[in-house]
Amino acid sequence: MKLDKDIIEEICKHALETYPEECCGIITGGEHGQTVHRCNNIQNSLHAEDPERFPRDARTAYVIDRKEFEDIIVRAKTQGNEVVAFYHSHPEHEAYFSAEDAAAQTVFGEPEFPDAAHVVVSVIDRKVHDIKCYGWDRDRLDFIILAY
Repeated sequence: MKLDKDIIEEICKHALETYPEECCGIITGGEHGQTVHRCNNIQNSLHAEDPERFPRDARTAYVIDRKEFEDIIVRAKTQGNEVVAFYHSHPEHEAYFSAEDAAAQTVFGEPEFPDAAHVVVSVIDRKVHDIKCYGWDRDRLDFIILAY
């Protein structure tokens, strides 16, 4: 899987615009190119409604609204596209794939979209510090670093 250069630039732009909070989104694509779908991070709303269940705010976590998620997936499928990748940022932290990230992407031990990449953008001091891409390794049953 290779992400187009303009897709990487759009992800970085989104990460910088939402700083110091995490951004999140979905990349869909097919034979006619790739599209970035910026998603709303609803973590602050969840945290405000139930801080015990959602102890972190949008500075250290993200959640994509399920309806927004499903609308993007359905629209992509009707256009003959598929989910290419998911992305989010880590403000003031490295571009690692955390245990929380892995847990959010897996159901019963495997991801819902096992062929999709997961891009993490590190933003430190309002600058993109690093970008890493992770993918599901079916043999290891874990996420590993990929080239993008």
